[in-house]
Amino acid sequence: VQLQASGGGLVQIGDSLRLSCAASGRTYTTGWFRQAPGKEREFVAAISWRDDDTRYADSVKGRSTISRDNAKSTVYLQMNGLTPEDTAVYYCAASSRSAVPSTNSRIYDYWGQGTQVTVSS
Repeated sequence: VQLQASGGGLVQIGDSLRLSCAASGRTYTTGWFRQAPGKEREFVAAISWRDDDTRYADSVKGRSTISRDNAKSTVYLQMNGLTPEDTAVYYCAASSRSAVPSTNSRIYDYWGQGTQVTVSS
């Protein structure tokens, strides 16, 4: 399975972005992670295959929504109220077997190439 992340870009403080993660095959739990320059990769959000269970990092909770369209094999991350602290490369990741959304990167078997999000002040 290959994952293709897209939707990143250069935006201003307070703007919104919708990231997309398109999968070439069947996947289960799908998550988004991000890595800022000089920092470790961190969990952002995850969603179960049935779209009935989601998890968010505290840093994005309340201003981000993860969703999925299984007919299109695509997972979305809508991010609002962007700040410079959101600047990072965003990676989508998917599990081949886990049905429960997880913050643990080790449960994800497939990773996309990343899409850059830059929030300018």
